[in-house]
Amino acid sequence: MNEPIEKMTPEISAFIEEWKSKPGNLIMVLHQVQQTYGYIPRNIAIEISERLSVPLAKIYGVVTFYNFFKLEKAGKYKIQVCLGTACYIRGGDDLLKALEKELGIGLNSTTPDGLFSIEAVRCLGCCGLAPVIVVNGNVHGRLTSKDVPAIIEQYRKQG
Repeated sequence: MNEPIEKMTPEISAFIEEWKSKPGNLIMVLHQVQQTYGYIPRNIAIEISERLSVPLAKIYGVVTFYNFFKLEKAGKYKIQVCLGTACYIRGGDDLLKALEKELGIGLNSTTPDGLFSIEAVRCLGCCGLAPVIVVNGNVHGRLTSKDVPAIIEQYRKQG
C-alpha cells in the first residue's frame, strides 16, 4: 500500500515552533504527530528533521525504539493480540499465527486494502478471558485459532 502524502497541519507547525528550543522537543513533537495522524508519515518526519535540525536517522531511531510510535497507518480494523502471560500460555501466539495466515500479513503490518492491521500487546487486562484479541476496542475472548476466520469475516462484512 502506498503511503499517502500527509500535509503538515497548522497546529503541528505551531507546536514545532513552540517546542523548537525546549529540551525533549523531538519526543514531544513526535507524540503530537502520532496523535494527529495515527502514525509518523515519512514526509512529516523529513519536515520535522529540517525544522528541528535533527538528522532523519535520529528521528527514525526514536520512532523504532519506542513501541508507541508507528511508521505505517493502521488499518480500519486494528487487531491487538494479547501476548501477556495468561494469554500466551492459553494460545495467544497461536491466535497471532492464525491471524497472520488469514490476513496474509505479518505483525505490525496492514493489509493492502487498508482494512486490517495486527499488533501484539503485552496485556489487555482480560486475563480471565484468555486468550484474547481486541478489534477496535471490541474484546473477543476464550478463543482458539479456529475462531479467527469467523471473526475476520465478521469485520470484512462491515468493512
